[in-house]
Amino acid sequence: MTGSRPAGAVVGSAVGDALGAPFEFGPAGAFSARFPSSGGEANEMCGGGGWDPGEATDDTQMAVLVARSLLERGRLDLADVFDRFRDWAAGEPKDIGLQTEIVLTGGLPWDRAATDHAATHRRAAGNGSLMRATTAAVHFAARGRDATMAAARALSALTHGDPAAGEGCAAYHELIRVALNGGDVQAAVPGTLAALDPGHRDRWATVLDPAWHPGEATESNGAVWPTLGSALWALRTTGGFADAVRAAIDLGGDTDTIAAVTGGLAGAVHGLDAVPSRWRDRLFVPLPGAAPLTATALIHLAEALVRAR
Repeated sequence: MTGSRPAGAVVGSAVGDALGAPFEFGPAGAFSARFPSSGGEANEMCGGGGWDPGEATDDTQMAVLVARSLLERGRLDLADVFDRFRDWAAGEPKDIGLQTEIVLTGGLPWDRAATDHAATHRRAAGNGSLMRATTAAVHFAARGRDATMAAARALSALTHGDPAAGEGCAAYHELIRVALNGGDVQAAVPGTLAALDPGHRDRWATVLDPAWHPGEATESNGAVWPTLGSALWALRTTGGFADAVRAAIDLGGDTDTIAAVTGGLAGAVHGLDAVPSRWRDRLFVPLPGAAPLTATALIHLAEALVRAR
């Protein structure tokens, strides 16, 4: 595992989140329409839609909370992660996913809240647990496939009781693990699918297939399946970090999360140096009651997650 890849994953995910946020729920192609070429005079960290330039959303904020729990508790303490999520939600963050908010503010304990929600809601396989998965993926990567996938499922289940969301997070964790070790992410898909729950494998095989295109999605890209499928498509069809993130945002819809997941994968593949400095320099992660985190702070966080593994 090279030193720049874990930081590339964590910073890359946050950069994608902040770049995509102003275009959320907008039409396809809006990013390229505003910024026709990458690397021009205009800085694509433009802000808008209620977001300041460079401001990361709940996607990255929750990922930081997971990381802090892992580091401060020295283990995967699910009750502690849930308490941090709940305290964060009570701090009235600028944005929070509807399903996540319902689960965190419903008053039920950590081991029941998401399960009870999933039992009464037809659609509980949103991408709200996948969006925050990068920090945990970096931390658990060195423990191997089984351990990192198990951790992904457990963390997902804190807010998303539909097992499909957990299987998506497990697949993402494994693909990040492969990338951090210098492996071929695309070549790792068959082995990743084989490690998923058989009851969910076929549906994941569809969106992770190398011939799949986001235009073939049967759900909005706020669902977990097209989110990960779109991120892998963006990585597969481009040659570098910046182009992958641009392609993800240009899909429209849930652009911050699509770009966050894409940025995590692309950062793990291409490393920190591939994340343009003009994006890193403006990035900040606000958290209630604390000073915002900069890209440098996220690099230190990624390094700590690797040391503490």
